[in-house]
Amino acid sequence: MRCEVCGNDYDKTMTIEYQGAEHVFDSFECAIMALAPTCGNCGTRVIGHGTEAAGRIFCSAHCAGSAGVAEVRDRV
Repeated sequence: MRCEVCGNDYDKTMTIEYQGAEHVFDSFECAIMALAPTCGNCGTRVIGHGTEAAGRIFCSAHCAGSAGVAEVRDRV
């Protein structure tokens, strides 16, 4: 099958169902590029838990704070 991101025709692709649609990728890297959200402050791909605040996703409490979201805190 063919990867929908890079176009590689590969015999070991993976199919991921996300939000009701099936996607085909040849690597986790391509799946991340297609499906992982981006941080609302720095633009990096959020591949961990991240945090949601003010209707946006952030990679960390630091980025949320930099974007003006004061109520998000790192663990202490």
